[in-house]
Amino acid sequence: QVQLVESGGGLVQPGGSLRLSCAASGSIFRINAMGWYRQAPGKERELVASITRGGITNYADSVKGRFTISRDNAKNTVYLQMSSLKFEDTAVYYCNAQIMGMGSNYVMDSWGKGTLVNVSS
Repeated sequence: QVQLVESGGGLVQPGGSLRLSCAASGSIFRINAMGWYRQAPGKERELVASITRGGITNYADSVKGRFTISRDNAKNTVYLQMSSLKFEDTAVYYCNAQIMGMGSNYVMDSWGKGTLVNVSS
């Protein structure tokens, strides 16, 4: 019923910047918390950053001060601005959202298919 589509991934040099976007579509009444996760090859998926509907943010220690999460509630979109990128930031980045569907009284845990960020010289 609802979909999350990430965009903005690609190849970037160490020290560079990249901006990821995730747009939710479908029969949506409201989106509560949104976040970005990442999974590097051979490693477990980890939370990178999250943001509540009211704008309260949380970051993994490894990205604090370098990444910024934001959202546009009117556009049902969440962003991840990544700066000072490091080799260890290389991963598939996944968008996550807690979505209330139109006419529903419960929340769906929705995931995007992911976008690859490759930090390499």
